[in-house]
Amino acid sequence: MSKYDYSKLQNGSDIRGIALEGVPGETVNLNSEAAGRLARGFLFWLMQKTGKEAPDLTISIGQDPRLSGDKIAANFMQALHPYGCQILSAGLASTPAMFMSTIFSEYTADGAVMVTASHLPWNRNGLKFFDRDGGLNKGDITDIITFAESDSILNSIRPAAPREIKTIDLLNTYSAHLRRLITDGIGCSETDSPLSGMKITVDAGNGAGGFYASKVLQPLGADISSSQFLEPDGHFPNHAPNPEDKNAMEAICTQVKTCGADLGLIFDTDVDRSSAVDEKGREISRNGIVAMAAALIADKYPGTTVVTDSITSNQLTVFLEDTLGLSHLRFKRGYKNVINKSIELCRSGIDSQLAIETSGHAAYKENYFLDDGAYLATKIVIKAAQLFREGRGISSLIADLETPAESIEIRFPILSDDFVAYGDRILKDLEILTDSGQIKGASLVKPNYEGVRINFNQPSCKGWLLLRKSLHDPIMPLNIESDIPGGVHEIRRVLKPLLAGYDKLDISKL
Repeated sequence: MSKYDYSKLQNGSDIRGIALEGVPGETVNLNSEAAGRLARGFLFWLMQKTGKEAPDLTISIGQDPRLSGDKIAANFMQALHPYGCQILSAGLASTPAMFMSTIFSEYTADGAVMVTASHLPWNRNGLKFFDRDGGLNKGDITDIITFAESDSILNSIRPAAPREIKTIDLLNTYSAHLRRLITDGIGCSETDSPLSGMKITVDAGNGAGGFYASKVLQPLGADISSSQFLEPDGHFPNHAPNPEDKNAMEAICTQVKTCGADLGLIFDTDVDRSSAVDEKGREISRNGIVAMAAALIADKYPGTTVVTDSITSNQLTVFLEDTLGLSHLRFKRGYKNVINKSIELCRSGIDSQLAIETSGHAAYKENYFLDDGAYLATKIVIKAAQLFREGRGISSLIADLETPAESIEIRFPILSDDFVAYGDRILKDLEILTDSGQIKGASLVKPNYEGVRINFNQPSCKGWLLLRKSLHDPIMPLNIESDIPGGVHEIRRVLKPLLAGYDKLDISKL
């Protein structure tokens, strides 16, 4: 049995851990040794996947501005160096740019690694892995951890003459790629300043996304003077770099309204997620960003299936299917889940051009099914520029999207040691109870791929609830939406006695 245990570092298809001291009760578990062994585990995995020996591999490494990023990236490169592989050091980068280092002809890396923990607090960090097929899946990460824990496997990698580490300017290459997408989309050249006259506010939350304002928008003529928090700062002093964070969205909405911008764009730390703000200072997030992402491709791909996570609204389905003429498959939480489902549909002969979570992870088939916040932002900018010349704002694209009157999310802790089985039992009981007709005006949503989703159709209670298990934690999230004021309260009132008998479920917030 290995003396190493990195299983707690796995978070689905990512590695995430505590990298810095300073938060009471949180002990560092993503240290230099772990980073080095995981690097060698990835090297072994890549050798198996490609059939190449270590000296024939090229691996790129980049990082967001987290305080521990330099050290972890250095540990990673130092661990790979003795095996003769070509290491490309990208420095400050975005997660999507790291994947593109496997695509761009300047680099053609066999594998890529991004040192990031997305929107998590300053003391956390992690690793996201890619090969030329895209982001690695949960099973791949489990394999890398298994390899990293095994001395015999790591010792089987033969050392070779080290090569000089190359520093690459990946963000400039990636920015030029995005500028070309904008000019091609608008139908002009870069020298035409196609964004001239537009004021666009970018909020990077002091993450890695500031480049989008200075390297993509400004060279095309946009006024970016109202942009904020572009400077990389691993303390994240202004707000959480997270489009789902209430304070973050309020900050950019206020800035757009105050400065009279035509468009706002906000990124998470590593720029694999984004949301937007329309010309009136209203946020385009959650259901709105899904609707926007779909509307951008509806004309080009009529009837395509949009795969979303499980908590999307009924109104979104109406917009996607009745207004845009697309199909909507409501699937599971987890960006890799929706991406893999979309890929699965395509392979089965069902066209699916978009996989997107309400969190802002948007992956287009035309862009390698890569969840790329800057790519989504680029598509929004292209459309916004076209509408701007017609005297219209980006809000017109989703004007027909209706919103629920009320919505709420409550997270119930599961106090049982076997929280998976306990959660399964609750969901099964609720499903049976609803299906038997014992809840007045309630009906199960079928098919349903995660948890139990129930529609309510009574004069005082029109809406739905979704109770599910968290992907990783002993938590049962509950989402409720209502089409009428007071409906959320009524649905909570109906649900509470149904859950009250489970003594290991803390429903005190219900």
